[in-house]
Amino acid sequence: MKESLLIIEDNPSLRDLLQAQLLAESEDRPAFHVETAGSAAEARRILTDLDPGLILCDMRLPDANGIDLIPELKALSGQAPVVIMTAHSDLGSTIRAMKNGAFDYLPKPFSPDEVELVLRRALDLRCQTRRAAVLAVDTASPGLYGDIVAESPQMKAIIKQVGKIAASRATVLIQGESGTGKELIARVIHDYSSDEPRPFVGINCSAIVDTLLESELFGHEKGAFTGATQAKYGRFELAENGTIFLDEIAEMSLPLQAKLLRVLQEREFERVGGVQKLPLRARIIAATNRDLEQEVRENRFRADLYQRLKVVTIDLPPLRERPSDIPKLVQRLLARISTRLDKPITHVSEELIQILQSLPWPGNVRELENSLIRAAVLAPGPTLLPEHFLPPPSAYVPVVREAPRPLLSLAEAEKQAIRNALEATRWHKGQACQILGISRPTLERKIRKFGLVPERTGSGVRVRTPPSPLRSVGP
Repeated sequence: MKESLLIIEDNPSLRDLLQAQLLAESEDRPAFHVETAGSAAEARRILTDLDPGLILCDMRLPDANGIDLIPELKALSGQAPVVIMTAHSDLGSTIRAMKNGAFDYLPKPFSPDEVELVLRRALDLRCQTRRAAVLAVDTASPGLYGDIVAESPQMKAIIKQVGKIAASRATVLIQGESGTGKELIARVIHDYSSDEPRPFVGINCSAIVDTLLESELFGHEKGAFTGATQAKYGRFELAENGTIFLDEIAEMSLPLQAKLLRVLQEREFERVGGVQKLPLRARIIAATNRDLEQEVRENRFRADLYQRLKVVTIDLPPLRERPSDIPKLVQRLLARISTRLDKPITHVSEELIQILQSLPWPGNVRELENSLIRAAVLAPGPTLLPEHFLPPPSAYVPVVREAPRPLLSLAEAEKQAIRNALEATRWHKGQACQILGISRPTLERKIRKFGLVPERTGSGVRVRTPPSPLRSVGP
C-alpha cells in the first residue's frame, strides 16, 4: 500500500511540480499517493478521509498562516510530521515554526534533492514511531514519590528496609552516589514514621560556609556575633519532633563534627552565644555521597561521630547497577516532564529503552531526568527516539558488567602480591622488597613459605609454584 502525502500550497506551479516529483518512483523509495490543497479549508476537508505520512505546508496561505496551522494539522492527521515551506525565511519564523511542532523548515527556492532528504527523514521518523512505540507513558501525576522505583531486587530490599526503619526513631545514615535519591528516601522514612504531620527540615552542609553552618543548625542569640541583630531559631529547633536531614554530612568541618557529636550524645544543644539547654527531639537522618569509612581512615571524618550516625545504614545502589528500574523510571519522569513542558510525550521506543539501560549514568537518576528533558524538548512528536538525544546515547560508553572476581584469602592475596612483585622485577629481590615494603629476610621467608621458585623463559624470568609446595617454615 502506498504511503500518502499531503501538499498544501497556494502556488499552482509549485504544487504541481512537487506532486510530479513525489508521484514518481525513485531509486531510494516507491511512488507516493499524493493529495494537494490550495488552502487551509481544503486541507481540513481532505484530512477527514486521509491519514498522511507527511504534510508539506506553505507558510502563507490565502486563509491561514501555515505556522499557526501546525498544531491543527498534526491533530487532524494523527501527528504526521509537518514541513513548512516559505519564500520569506527569517530567524523569527523559523523559531516559531519549530516551537509549534514543525518537523523541518524548507526555505524557497529548494531543490528536488532537498525535498527528498527531508522526506526520507520525516518518513523514517514516522515509521519508527509506528513500529517502536512500545513503552506507553502514563501522563497522570506519578505521585509524591514518583522517582522511587523498586523493580530491581536491590531497590525492593531497600523499600522493605525503609518500612522497618520508619517504625522506629533511630538515627539513619544514607549513602549513595549523587543523584541516587537520598533525600527522597529520607522523606519517605519521615512521612511513614508518624500518622500526624511533623516538620521535615533539611540542610545541605556543603552549601553553607562553615562559619555560618553552626548558626544555621543550632540558631543564635542576639549579639552572639557581628551582625546578629536578633535571636534566630536553628534547624534543630525548627525540626521539633520531626526530622532533621543533614545532606552531604562529609563536608562538615572537624570542629563542627565535634559539636554535632556532643548534641547526639547528650540529646540537647545551645544556640550560639546562648546558655539555655534546648532538647533535641527530632530524628537525625544524614546523607553522603562519600565513603565515610574511608573518610575516617584518612582523618577527614570523626570515627566517633560516624559510629553515632550509622545506627541504621542504607546504601543506595547507582542506576547502572539496577537497569531493570529504568523503564519504569522513564515512564514516571516523562509524566512529570510532559506536565512541566506542557508537551505530551506518550511513548518511548524499545530501542531507546535498551540503549538507556546499557549506559553508565554517572549522574544517576538526576542525569537521566536531564537527558529526558532535553530529548522531550527536541522531539517533534509524542514519541521519544534515540535521535532526539544530544549527544546521542551511542556517544556514551555502555556499561560492561563483568562477573565478580572470587575473593582471595589473606594468605592467597599475600602470595599473589609477592609473585607479582618478583615477576615485575625479574626476581630482583632488592627491588621486590622496595615494592612490597618489606625487608630482605622477610621476603626470603615468604618465598620459602609459599614455595615460589623462578622459572626461566625465552622472554625472561617468571615465578613458578612447584606441584608440591614447600611446607611453611614460619611467618
